Amino acid sequence: MYVKTIYDILNDISPFELQEEWDNSGLLVGDFNQNVDKVYICLDLDETLLDKVEDNSLIIAHHPIIFKPLKRLIPTSFATKLAVEMIKKNVSFIAMHTNFDKTHLNRYVAEKVMGLNGRSEEFFYIAEVNKHFDDFCEEIASKLELRCLKTLKTKGFIKDVTVTTGSGMGLLNYVKTDMFLTGDIKYHEAMEAKLRDVSLLDIGHFESEKYFVDVLYEVLDLDIEVLKLRLDNPFSYRQLMV
Repeated sequence: MYVKTIYDILNDISPFELQEEWDNSGLLVGDFNQNVDKVYICLDLDETLLDKVEDNSLIIAHHPIIFKPLKRLIPTSFATKLAVEMIKKNVSFIAMHTNFDKTHLNRYVAEKVMGLNGRSEEFFYIAEVNKHFDDFCEEIASKLELRCLKTLKTKGFIKDVTVTTGSGMGLLNYVKTDMFLTGDIKYHEAMEAKLRDVSLLDIGHFESEKYFVDVLYEVLDLDIEVLKLRLDNPFSYRQLMV
């Protein structure tokens, strides 16, 4: 299948025009006119996964490998090293990032993984929960298989929550619920949330977005072989003596 044909199918599933202005989803490496033999789906790409990709293939990843403009294509950085290797192998690369968050991933994680029942809005999934803060946090941690709990508690009883997978604290101004669930929460962002009386649960970037591979695999119907590539969480955790 041609890359352009697959791109158009992906665009029907989750229009690329829905991506945020700062995002860089779409075809980032390769050629629309390339005829590929296989498709690989992954959350992120690294050298280990790229070694498993056969020549003349297409990679569909959640996170773009290129965000900032490249002034030179010398393999000395993460992005350029992968790009050069993909060019050598005649491999194209498409990213489906914030557009797929909006159309599929937020809803899937909220409903299928967390067991919430609510509604999707542009950036968020919003649901009523009516549970005590501690009980709710432990319940979500178990379902997402979180290795630790990182929370901000501004109220003991939570009526409703907002969910954004990945790193969503830049959207805090739009959160109108008792609690916000997202990943990569920073210290000063937590201070801002405390001022706004919004409780927080850090659901992890990897932990909340690792489902991208399965979700896209379910909805992508192609006439060529589609394979899943799994990348382990780059972080490890250990129990410390207190």
